[in-house]
Amino acid sequence: MALHSKSALARARACIRIENAALAETARSLGAEFVATARAVEAVAAAGGKLIFSGVGKNAPVAQKIAATFNSTGVSSCFLDATQALHGDLGLCAGGDLAFLLSNSGQSEEILRLVPMLKRFGLRLVAFTSTPASDLARAADLRLVYRVPREACPLELAPTASTTAALALGDALAMVLLEARGLTRNDFAKYHPAGNLGRVLLLRVRDIMRTGERLPVAPETISMQDAILAMTHAKSGSIALVAQKTGRLAGILTDGDFRRSALSGPDFLRRPVADFMTRTPKTVRDDALGVDALRLFEAHKIDDLIVVDARGRPVGLIDGQDLPKLKIV
Repeated sequence: MALHSKSALARARACIRIENAALAETARSLGAEFVATARAVEAVAAAGGKLIFSGVGKNAPVAQKIAATFNSTGVSSCFLDATQALHGDLGLCAGGDLAFLLSNSGQSEEILRLVPMLKRFGLRLVAFTSTPASDLARAADLRLVYRVPREACPLELAPTASTTAALALGDALAMVLLEARGLTRNDFAKYHPAGNLGRVLLLRVRDIMRTGERLPVAPETISMQDAILAMTHAKSGSIALVAQKTGRLAGILTDGDFRRSALSGPDFLRRPVADFMTRTPKTVRDDALGVDALRLFEAHKIDDLIVVDARGRPVGLIDGQDLPKLKIV
């Protein structure tokens, strides 16, 4: 049977709408048991315990992904293969751990066999299911229930909306815990040291700022003409102006300030730069994270950012045009 573009798009859109309906219904149904589960996770993490996730079939990779998400936020988690658990892998379980057992029907034989074994090890159990009246839900201490009006599969057989809803519910739990524990960007960076994400999160302002000949700095007493020449020599859109006695940042002159100064009269180039510079400009410390600088660019709609040291002296410059090259935007 030939695949026709019109029918293919219609089917794809219908699938996404069905899965979206499951997400919406799951969000509406959240209540006291979700909060109780979140508090249980918080208690386990605070006590140095771990989360154990298990599922079979299509729920196995869902369980693995949720465990990975918790690990990435500093909550120790692992995946327990339901079959291998019967052949020695139960050794990773310890009293005080919290087990999440994923089963859409709540009747998966392999998962139900784990229940008495995990309880024997002193674990509390969370039934992660769409069926609150199932054997798994009745046997568990807590329940995370997602709502699935129907699967997106036209045969109502392939897990589609159910796995999407389960994954989203797991993400929701992880994000609630992330916020409750006050995880910072620095904390997050510790768990993501590799790849582009790690590079971006660990990048410091000192690693990306312009220095040396590319950083024009001059006393605030110089003339506008000398300031513009210094900017031109450094191929910079701004210049840092400093107090002559202390060397601390006194202001910034940008291309925009220069254009506005031209409206003040024909002799503007001979006037002191202090007449036109922007005083108390936005700055960032040299030991700040690169993403902190990015937030300043976004919040204040600026083109250039002066980098200062602990004594308030300019030591670098970040040009907004550099950020896309550094792949932190």
